[in-house]
Amino acid sequence: MEKQVIISISREYGSGGHEIAEKIANNLGINFYDRSMLDDLAKEKNLQVEELEKYDEKPRRLFASRRVGEHTNSMEEIVAQMQFDYLQEKADSGESFVIVGRCAETVLQGREGLISIFILGDTEQKIMRIEEKYHLSKQDAILKIKRHDKHRKQYHNRHSSGRWGDSRYYDICINDSKLGVDKTTEVLMFFIEERIK
Repeated sequence: MEKQVIISISREYGSGGHEIAEKIANNLGINFYDRSMLDDLAKEKNLQVEELEKYDEKPRRLFASRRVGEHTNSMEEIVAQMQFDYLQEKADSGESFVIVGRCAETVLQGREGLISIFILGDTEQKIMRIEEKYHLSKQDAILKIKRHDKHRKQYHNRHSSGRWGDSRYYDICINDSKLGVDKTTEVLMFFIEERIK
């Protein structure tokens, strides 16, 4: 790819956004980053990846943490900053990639090749997807979706200049329940290809 392209994908839990992000990365032939970046960070910092995963994309616990100037004892904040630095390094190197979550649309804001996408879905379809994927009852799937989206929203709004899911903050927002994962990917590929011409 001649020009650097960075696709930042935020998503509602159960929307299929992660799967769409992987398909876009494969279609463009560029690297794909998600929670797996914690494996690289754990190796680099000589830490256990399981320790980092506990704090990945989680809001900071207000009563269990303190901040003094630039210093914090919040593991949620420390892990978030490690990931933000990782993304900045990848972007600074000129690499093109797709990144899921991690407030990338804010962390990498202002870069010429950045395209930010938000993927949402109809409630019933998200519930069905989570029921099927994790073999849960409908009620458990609803609770899982609510919990994950609540954490994502808190995490995002803590670290970003815009509000999670606010359409004014992204280049494009799309409900993949209307077309399904494959057709939504096609629509987004058209948008991306037009943007990078």
